[in-house]
Amino acid sequence: MAGVNVKSEIKPLKKVLLHRPGKELLNLTPNTLEELLFDDIPFLRVAQEEHDAFAQVLRDRGIEVVYLEDLMAEVIASDSDLREKFLHQWILEGGIHTERYTNIIYDYLQTNYPDPKDLVCKTMEGINLTELHTDKSNSLVDLVSDASKMVVKPMPNLYFTRDPFAMIGRGVSLNHMFSVTRNRETIYGEYIFKYHKDFCHTPLYYSRYNTFHIEGGDILNINDHTLAIGISQRTEPDAIDAISHNIFDDETSTIDTILAFDIPVSRAFMHLDTVFTQIDVDKFTIHPGIMGPLTVFEITPKGKGEINVKEINAPLEDILSKYVGTKVELIKCGGGDRIAAEREQWNDGSNTLCIAPGHIVVYERNEVTNHVLKDKGLDVIEVPSAELSRGRGGPRCMSMPIQRED
Repeated sequence: MAGVNVKSEIKPLKKVLLHRPGKELLNLTPNTLEELLFDDIPFLRVAQEEHDAFAQVLRDRGIEVVYLEDLMAEVIASDSDLREKFLHQWILEGGIHTERYTNIIYDYLQTNYPDPKDLVCKTMEGINLTELHTDKSNSLVDLVSDASKMVVKPMPNLYFTRDPFAMIGRGVSLNHMFSVTRNRETIYGEYIFKYHKDFCHTPLYYSRYNTFHIEGGDILNINDHTLAIGISQRTEPDAIDAISHNIFDDETSTIDTILAFDIPVSRAFMHLDTVFTQIDVDKFTIHPGIMGPLTVFEITPKGKGEINVKEINAPLEDILSKYVGTKVELIKCGGGDRIAAEREQWNDGSNTLCIAPGHIVVYERNEVTNHVLKDKGLDVIEVPSAELSRGRGGPRCMSMPIQRED
């Protein structure tokens, strides 16, 4: 199946994009954790085993799993000029601006990684100075640099495929991400949505070259008419304004209402999907810290390229009930227990991937929240997460739905 179609968070999932954690995790060090947005260093072999179990759970439910690295490899395998263009762009965006190092890195990759997938995985992994075997005799930089210096930094957050881009109906938002570290990840999306035969005709609702930040974890498809976007630490209101115009201007889009949720700026509320996630026709998981009145802005088309923005001050439950079209139940992470909620929210207890109404994939470690969800009659599909959770993202973060049933 070609193209994208995602008009809901809960309709049966047919096709999903993942990235299997790779050697980029081996290039995390204690000194680079903060810069690379990690709190700890995952054990790669176990993280891969856990991720494989996650992918297998999806396949066992009849969901087609495709991988970011495979799609990108197919793009550069299709055209040698695209391979060359991608490499030069990747080197430049990796912070390499001198002709000497551009040529050294380009030759190194072309010579040592003829296989397209190996090349893509290497660009995700990063390059260490010792790999390049440069002649140090004429380079002060090489002589004074530590042997462990990463000439081009790794992209360890890539296994959270939800954030670099987001499917909205039949279109895509190719995001400009909050951190420099993660913004390079969107280069793969640029090539896939511009050149891959299955995705090159997808309407583009936001460009990675736009000025303002927006990330996929802040974008939730409520239904075919309503989109929710979080104003958060990582998504700016200016970006929501721009994407609203683009969606409303697209005649193929059925969305006529965009809700901008103003959520607290903190690591606990990093994205909208860490605050609440739809798991059934009438059920959402929720971070208990967000209960109470919440400022939400309703954005609708005015005509002639203009938009209306109206502020709504109401409890989250009332807002969601109105736009979902039925009275909704908010299920608290940790079951309302303050300590359990904080602990399990830290490990993405409310960051669930809904694969069909009432059928959700969760991290097995969040036992209190999972027990509450089971008591509500939900089909709770648990996956191992001791190492994956160190990256601060759950099953929803690790997956980008490409197609859901209407």
